[in-house]
Amino acid sequence: MDTYWAAVAWSLLPTLVVSAIFFFVLRGIVRADRTERREYARIEAEERARRGLPPAAPAASDH
Repeated sequence: MDTYWAAVAWSLLPTLVVSAIFFFVLRGIVRADRTERREYARIEAEERARRGLPPAAPAASDH
């Protein structure tokens, strides 16, 4: 019976490891995109203020 559970564990382990790696890679991509958008909006606001333009209208959320 011990070999059965060892076989189950060894067959599930690769799937769990790949899923965890996939999760962390996707999370990193989403966080990087969010940070980049925030910084781009900050830079755009600074440029608009420097040129004396009114603030940009807030973008519609796609929720």
